Amino acid sequence: MTPVYLPRAGAADEKKAAPVFKDGEAQIVPGFEDDKLWIHHDLWVETEFDSDGNGKPDRMHVSVTRQRQTDTEGLKVPAVYVSSPYFSGTASGTRNFFWDPRQEHNQPPPKHSDPPSVKFQHRRVVISKSHWKDWLPRGFAVVHSASPGTGLSQGCPTIGGDNESLAPKAVVEWLNGRAAGFTTPTGNRKVEAFWCTGNVGMTGTSYNGTIPLACATTGVDGLKAIIPIAPNTSYYHYYRSNGLVRHPGGYMGEDIDVLYNYVNSGDPDRREFCNCNVRDKEMAEGFARDTGDYNDFWAGRDYLNDLKPMKAALLMAHGFNDWNVMPEHSVRIYKAAQAAGLPVQCYFHQAGHGGQPPMKMMNRWFTRYLYNVENGVENDPKAWIVRENEDRQKPTSYADYPNPGAKLVTLKPGKGGSQKGTLALTESDGQGTEKIVDNFSFSGSTLAKADWTQHRLLYVTDPLPQPVHISGFAKFRTRLACNKPAANFSVWLVSLPWNEGSKAKIYDNIITRGWADPQNYKSLTDGEPLEPGKFYDLEFELQPDDHIVPAGQQIGLMIFSSDREFTLWPKPGTELTIDLDATSLRLPVVGGEAPFSAATKP
Repeated sequence: MTPVYLPRAGAADEKKAAPVFKDGEAQIVPGFEDDKLWIHHDLWVETEFDSDGNGKPDRMHVSVTRQRQTDTEGLKVPAVYVSSPYFSGTASGTRNFFWDPRQEHNQPPPKHSDPPSVKFQHRRVVISKSHWKDWLPRGFAVVHSASPGTGLSQGCPTIGGDNESLAPKAVVEWLNGRAAGFTTPTGNRKVEAFWCTGNVGMTGTSYNGTIPLACATTGVDGLKAIIPIAPNTSYYHYYRSNGLVRHPGGYMGEDIDVLYNYVNSGDPDRREFCNCNVRDKEMAEGFARDTGDYNDFWAGRDYLNDLKPMKAALLMAHGFNDWNVMPEHSVRIYKAAQAAGLPVQCYFHQAGHGGQPPMKMMNRWFTRYLYNVENGVENDPKAWIVRENEDRQKPTSYADYPNPGAKLVTLKPGKGGSQKGTLALTESDGQGTEKIVDNFSFSGSTLAKADWTQHRLLYVTDPLPQPVHISGFAKFRTRLACNKPAANFSVWLVSLPWNEGSKAKIYDNIITRGWADPQNYKSLTDGEPLEPGKFYDLEFELQPDDHIVPAGQQIGLMIFSSDREFTLWPKPGTELTIDLDATSLRLPVVGGEAPFSAATKP
């Protein structure tokens, strides 16, 4: 499609519009504001792969929106680029197209139905309007693309496969004049990004936030900065947890093939090939839903394994109470990028899925790395955290995350967990064992509120006379025995009394949580059936957090088996025996043991 714009009367007599910067931020320029004068056009960028098996390199559908001055005044601008598998429609998300969680461990899962095919959109020039109003008036072009096998982009969706990294790489290459763009998906008439400086920044939320990281792992020149928001950085960590089949919060029964079906909106003529080779072969053979073990299939969809070539400056954003894409996804990449010496910054809030940083933070990031304005952002505090009950636009700055002042404090449980046992610094020998009887029928919140139950063990501190600031990964250790070869294992860290009021916040009750498969006590890659009655040592981390527990609350460690909201639902009745003397919680407390000791004095 030929670019189109409507020149304003008298435009030739006006002073040329140019980007303006103040206090290290790109400012809104009146000459860039009128959306009726923006130029819109689409094209297809040729990639280096053929994922749909037709013998030709796949081409990605791209739409560009830029200032008219890039045509009329020779203006060159950097690009803010967003890519997604969702832009072209999705399949039904009803639960009959998900896996049934009523599945026994180590058994073949019962089959589920596939949803009706996504209706193919034959013509779509403007892929999305997202980010236009934020960046175009400030002197950035905005580029969108549909990911492989979705919409008018060729190829197959692979849900984290290599083509989902190489596709946005090709678009960045095109913006730098190194890859070919065409006016049609099959033609030879070329389109050039003459208007682009070659500096590109990427952003997006959830899957759309995964793709910037995927692109950055290719090390492509020109991708200067990324702002991933609640990204999925490992599909194993999304669908599994320490060897356990574990579903993302709110999507019980979802697995990687379900997400494939959900986004598969590409060319109907190539869907049979994609279904056969990607979903029904690669995924079906690799995702190990019967065991939950980590393997080469999952390793190939873990961006931490591909991080070495990355050069882009990273501003990472996530919610500490995101139980869909859990906060470990961002923390693990942030720390690895920091260790690699890349420019990094993180923004965390106390809410759930999504939540971009304040515009000021993003503007400073893209202004510094896309316009090369020396605004000193690399010298700003590394971590910005929205405190409880505070405005998301007003985060508190810290030197880093986890808080550098946090030290692990070891807490030990005391017997009585069927009601409420103790949780304290004092080690007490001879606590013996306590038992859990699994029953998925009860939600975690029901178990946490129960006065007495055989379906969980609960150990609590005394009421806190002063707040306790937790920052980082809590580490749980236990010794357990099971009367069956396999069982779910779940741990919640809660704040009590439970707040059921209408004004309860998402962070009031659950501090953090974690899950593991006891069969993987030695290895994520090689789980082994448990010998009934034999004790095994199990250790794993809970989800990272930065949480200030208010004075007057009690910190509770809840141990149970099946977590109705996240794990499989095996037949009730499995018994787990916990050795309390070999059980501990190592809690990252700002200030270490001293403030925690003061807070827990009776």
